[in-house]
Amino acid sequence: MPHNRPISPHLQIYTLPLTGVISISHRLTGVFLAIGLAGFVFMLAQVKYGMLTYLQMQTVLHTLPIQVFLSGFIYALMFHLCHGIRHLIWDAGHSFSRETLRRYALMELFASLVLTIFSLAVLL
Repeated sequence: MPHNRPISPHLQIYTLPLTGVISISHRLTGVFLAIGLAGFVFMLAQVKYGMLTYLQMQTVLHTLPIQVFLSGFIYALMFHLCHGIRHLIWDAGHSFSRETLRRYALMELFASLVLTIFSLAVLL
């Protein structure tokens, strides 16, 4: 029995604006940073057990999956930093027009990528 009522847009046809994607990404990077911080605390805790444990930790840190995770962690940190600066600008009551929101979002993505590349170049 068909109903003659309007259908709301489905997720397949609705696309989030860039600012919405960045807002969700900011929350996800916060979770990623919390997981990474727990891993960092675990590494520090392992170091206190002596040189052998330290060398084992160094071996683990140089594996490809951990290197990929650390690169992602650095990007998450830089993205979270850039978005936090953007929130400070918003807290001051600036840049709420539609074109400014999109421009700042693109600047935020570019700045976080540049900061990540710079950080990885210095660290590696």
